[in-house]
Amino acid sequence: MMPELSEHFKTRKPSAIRLAQIKFMERTDGAQEINTAIGNVTLPMHPAMRDRLFHMDAKESPFKDGVVKYSPTVGYPEANQSFLNIIASSGFDTQGLYSQITDGGSQAMELVVVGTCGNPGTGDKPLLLIDAAYTNYKAMAERTGRATVSVVRRLEENGKFTLPDLEKIEHTIQKYKPNALVVIPYDNPTGHFYDQKTMARLGTLCVKYNMWMISDEAYRELFYIKEKTTSLWGLSEKEIPGIRGRRISIETSSKVWNACGLRIGAIITDNEEFNRRCIAENTANLCPNVIGQYIFGALAHEKREDLQNWYAGLRSYYKDMMTRLTSDLKKLLPGIIVSSPDASIYSVIDVRNIAPEGFDSESFVLYCASEGKVELDGKMTTLLVSPMAGFYNVKKGEKNPGKTQMRIAYVETPENMKKVPGLFAELFEQYLNTTKSK
Repeated sequence: MMPELSEHFKTRKPSAIRLAQIKFMERTDGAQEINTAIGNVTLPMHPAMRDRLFHMDAKESPFKDGVVKYSPTVGYPEANQSFLNIIASSGFDTQGLYSQITDGGSQAMELVVVGTCGNPGTGDKPLLLIDAAYTNYKAMAERTGRATVSVVRRLEENGKFTLPDLEKIEHTIQKYKPNALVVIPYDNPTGHFYDQKTMARLGTLCVKYNMWMISDEAYRELFYIKEKTTSLWGLSEKEIPGIRGRRISIETSSKVWNACGLRIGAIITDNEEFNRRCIAENTANLCPNVIGQYIFGALAHEKREDLQNWYAGLRSYYKDMMTRLTSDLKKLLPGIIVSSPDASIYSVIDVRNIAPEGFDSESFVLYCASEGKVELDGKMTTLLVSPMAGFYNVKKGEKNPGKTQMRIAYVETPENMKKVPGLFAELFEQYLNTTKSK
């Protein structure tokens, strides 16, 4: 006999963003992959960060003698200042903000869910998500016994994700009484851009119903339309009386700074008590990654204009790839819907107009990962993408829009990203032919 697993572990399945990679690793046929299933950025880090990485034994380095000690739980002052400097570089006032370093944005999510939502297992004071929503919010809520509720966006034929009317959002708030709202202004997974007016409307609801407003700003400055930089920190007390003291942003080194594996994030808030209690909660984890903190701390000393030039370079890089892929996919597969490339580093593909009834994106993703292949440049190649069903918090019996949708991340080289539309189209045709014959 073996000891029994917890009920939570018995039901755990891989995240939608890791599903394809896990399945692909089981293959033994020698096929290679182009992996767009996860936002694992492959660009080099900011030069100031690289300099510290390559010179860990420099005279000014705390690791020059080979000693790696704990930092305070809140993190090194320099690392915290880096995040505040970054926010300021986008034109937002950082006076009165409190920062706490975390092990990546993922740990920040978990701490924020624990700190703002109701008691475990009760279902009270849930977390309000705007679906399609980044899968880890639901996963962190389930891990900690907190509940989630959702309002659902629809992907229109023109590629735009539309928010429900504010009245419908308000009705959801009145019905379920959430204690916090998550907004992702440069949205993962949809590529949707929340302008400052929309942020203000959502902020007004948070004040009206006494909710925390949580803004996941992992992709701040990555937008490709004629808009101004948007942020939770652009919402002022003058504009929205009562907004101060309920704002929390989740920050990370992963995306804009191309340092996914560094595992450095932060929780920024204008609520002193939340900051104090959050640090107290995290003392059980002792401290964040100290080497990652030191590398990221280089950004505390960068000038605003230099950081703005860095953002402009990234915007140009991603916009070109996203525009090309969107256009090529539509040419190769007439009737396909591709989300408008407005922000972040993702596109959602919807095959609802060209797939047969009963199509399941997860089944297609697993087919590509386990057996699908196309000859490219003399090598058998497959494409890894993420199925979207797991990004929707759909109740039993309700139709899940993600069943015909997949997410693509723009993380491969430009040369590989050019191959994605053709690869997707051929694998899609292969899959349909395979399922017809069964």
